[in-house]
Amino acid sequence: MLRWILPLVALLASPVRAEEYSADVVVYGSTPAGVCAAVGAAREGASVLLVEPTDHVGGVNSGGLSFSDSNQTVRAALGGLFAEFHERMEADYTARGVKLPYSTAVKDHAKWTYEPHVAMRVTQALLAEAKMQVLTRKYLSGAKVEAGRIVSISTKDGSTITGKTFVDATYEGDLMAAAGVNWTIGREGRGEYDESLAGRQYPKKPMAISGLDDAGKPLPLITDVENGPDDSGDKNVMVYSFRLCLTDQPENRVPFPKPAHYDPARFEAVRRFYLSDPKAPLAWDLYPLPGAKFDANNGIGKQFSMGIVGGGNRWCEADEMGRKAIWEAHKQYTLELYHFLTTDSAVPQPLREQLAKLGLCKDEFAPYGHWSPQLYVREGRRMLGAYMLTQKDILTERTKPDSIAVCSFPIDSHDCRRVARGTTSVVNEGTIFPKRIRGTRQGPAYQVPYRAITPKLGECVNLLVPTALAATHVAYSSVRVEPSWMTIGHSAGIAAALAARTGAKVQELPYAALSERLVAQKQVLDHSTTVGKVEVE
Repeated sequence: MLRWILPLVALLASPVRAEEYSADVVVYGSTPAGVCAAVGAAREGASVLLVEPTDHVGGVNSGGLSFSDSNQTVRAALGGLFAEFHERMEADYTARGVKLPYSTAVKDHAKWTYEPHVAMRVTQALLAEAKMQVLTRKYLSGAKVEAGRIVSISTKDGSTITGKTFVDATYEGDLMAAAGVNWTIGREGRGEYDESLAGRQYPKKPMAISGLDDAGKPLPLITDVENGPDDSGDKNVMVYSFRLCLTDQPENRVPFPKPAHYDPARFEAVRRFYLSDPKAPLAWDLYPLPGAKFDANNGIGKQFSMGIVGGGNRWCEADEMGRKAIWEAHKQYTLELYHFLTTDSAVPQPLREQLAKLGLCKDEFAPYGHWSPQLYVREGRRMLGAYMLTQKDILTERTKPDSIAVCSFPIDSHDCRRVARGTTSVVNEGTIFPKRIRGTRQGPAYQVPYRAITPKLGECVNLLVPTALAATHVAYSSVRVEPSWMTIGHSAGIAAALAARTGAKVQELPYAALSERLVAQKQVLDHSTTVGKVEVE
């Protein structure tokens, strides 16, 4: 069933009806960045409305992503609500007598893992304690803008929501687009911002298979038959997928649903790949979780995995019905792929047996048939804002005078295209394997400037954009993880509250006043111990 039509079994759910609402700060999108923005603003004394288009609150944090990517960062630089969120989850487990294999007090590179329902419980507690109103199933239909200022937003049910300052925390940048702020999507050419990692990228070994059928046409799951110029950009986004919570424990295991239909011909390219490489690994990445569970993820190093390469290209620009169709297409693909991987004789028997033991979790996502309600939107629109983060801001020019966060996840992009090179090979394109500091698991630490979340002054003066922030595809490939978004979102909420209280345009908010409040809420702004030349692998 669709995530958009199921009730959220939580106190946060709101009835679908036309209403008028008003607050100092309006946050659109209850992603982790949105939750942190809303709580941060409320802790500054602002009245806050958190508005969510679906019935699921918490984005991927409560929607299946249960392996914190902060293990590839400088954890000591992740303060504020990110740190509090994980401390609260650890306390939740401790209170129930569950010993986790890590301590949040130790800022090392251990894998911080948790179950989705625990993340949801912690999210709900943070929102409830902040005493804000959370509106669900309020799908944006438009924004009223006067003299470069958002006056109100409207939703498809006829509701009107007014505010002093707005935060677009959606993965897609929906409010930003509705307000007329300029944006881009896809990948820049190599020369546009002088980025060596821009353009077409081919780090994966080509598969020694034909990507064409007997009539010379591309097989299903092949997106292109031409490489194109290596230095050119395009409108492709990196692959989307679900983050499924799975288990092999019989008492908690729910069998995978049968796909609505199954066409084995759809997986001919995958079949040829396994026949060409009998030692190929399992197609899904599996991360162990508490509760004898696994977080199943698209494998960045896998040739075929949980995501549909090219499947997310129209998501951001689609309307509500279009997104429902794309969401369903991803679920159908995942179910068909599971069926193929567990039944087709081309797949090595040990891999078939390993995956066949896994099922959905009886104690996760019960209102949704135990399936994650959240599609993992790794990359959407990106604002053309007051300051554009580029490759150099991540790797070399890492110090900024208006820091609102310190991020350090490696530049890391999943596949964007899958190209058939005639009958000789198939190659996945667009992958950027993690660009880490040599000898470590982390990327270079860099300061995110406040200007990167503000539109240009002439476009909108009361909107902040922490998730679809101003960055090239290459730079976004580092920013695009929840530890970064939560930290930036928290700062955006504090800035929104300050702008609402003082009446300042967000672009003219005094940084001294903002940084004082950020530090008061335990944000980390300085990375002086990590400044200097670093060697990136």
